Amino acid sequence: MRPAGAPVEGLLARVPDEKQREDARRLCAMMQEITGEPPTVWGTSIIGFGTYHYRYASGRQGVSALASFSPRRQHLAIYLIGEFGSRHRSALARLGPHTTGKGCLYIKHLDDVDQDALGELIDRSVRVRKGIDRASA
Repeated sequence: MRPAGAPVEGLLARVPDEKQREDARRLCAMMQEITGEPPTVWGTSIIGFGTYHYRYASGRQGVSALASFSPRRQHLAIYLIGEFGSRHRSALARLGPHTTGKGCLYIKHLDDVDQDALGELIDRSVRVRKGIDRASA
């Protein structure tokens, strides 16, 4: 996936639910503050901040966003480092209602979760991707 050059506000304006749209704007501001990078649309539905280079053991490599999320109809999909669920258990325990995937954190509404715990998860993921921090619990 690559930056699309589309306007971020255009993507946010397409979020049909007003509460979800406001949550997406707030999450956008949080990620911009954490990364120090401006938001950019990646693909058709992801808002990313900054970039990092990755390389898998297989040799496959590429560039991706340091932090990113997708404002979906049912929830906010926040993309973190792989296996963050086992790596950052203490922050997840404080977070509040959420579900997880391999590298995704799903939250219905920002007001339902602990903002400090969410910020910590995003920050730790960014630090690992920058090579500043280990990916431990």
